[in-house]
Amino acid sequence: MSMLDDRSYMRTPYRPRWSMTTILLVTLAACFIVQMFLERWKGEYWVLDWLALSTLGLKHWHLYQLITFQFLHGGFFHLLGNMIGLFFFGRAMEGMLGSRGMLKLYLASGTIGGLLQMTLGFAFPAVFNVPVLGASAGVFGLIAAFATHAPDDPITILLLYVIPVTFPAKVLLLIEGPIALLGVIAPFIPHFSFMPGVAHAAHLGGMLTGIAWIRMVMSPTPPFQFLRSLGRRAAPKRESTAPAAKRGTRAARKKQEELPPGEFISREVDPILEKISAHGIQSLTDRERQILQAARNKMAKR
Repeated sequence: MSMLDDRSYMRTPYRPRWSMTTILLVTLAACFIVQMFLERWKGEYWVLDWLALSTLGLKHWHLYQLITFQFLHGGFFHLLGNMIGLFFFGRAMEGMLGSRGMLKLYLASGTIGGLLQMTLGFAFPAVFNVPVLGASAGVFGLIAAFATHAPDDPITILLLYVIPVTFPAKVLLLIEGPIALLGVIAPFIPHFSFMPGVAHAAHLGGMLTGIAWIRMVMSPTPPFQFLRSLGRRAAPKRESTAPAAKRGTRAARKKQEELPPGEFISREVDPILEKISAHGIQSLTDRERQILQAARNKMAKR
């Protein structure tokens, strides 16, 4: 029996029957049915006034619209397109971030995308002051996050819902980003119209949220490194010089190398694997990653 078999993180964890992606897909479909019922009962304008996102609603402090608009759609094909995007990219990001992480990213992208659209609505009411509905901003956030985290991974989309086309994920972002930006700029260009009736600013806001989420949370660059360590206990300050710190690091590494494999795993590796099991691999510090690499090297020598 392997020395890892009795560890709690090696046991098969409880997994819900439905993934978060499946729950969201079912919720979108159910909300569309409820929306059609409300439109027949209360009227289409009632749904737009109370549940879609609008500057008028925000003026009256209907802040719940920042969430409800994400579960409404302008028709069956609007819903279908968003559900296809959510099915593929939701599953991918759920695998990377976990169920809660994916849900947070999805809702944050939709909310920030809606806020960007409403900001333009307040600033330029003659152009952008229309109610917004749809899950597109959240889906574009998932797409952008995936393309940022795995830019060279191949993806296949159904052009016109029929024709499969395969290309690297970053290509999709490089296509959709300029389209959204052009859609935001187009109303200010005389005698030029580009995909009217589409909430381009919401799409753009969703994509920017997805990119920022990956850059700042999953693989933070130095200016955002603090985000990875939020909630951790601050390490005590040490009054040692840099050379002494380097000597201490070398000594610690040498001590790790001298430990027997079983003791090394119990003392050094177990806490890290428990952390991965609870919070995901993106939560590891550089030192913890080095310890895992040392563990691989030590196990390979056996």
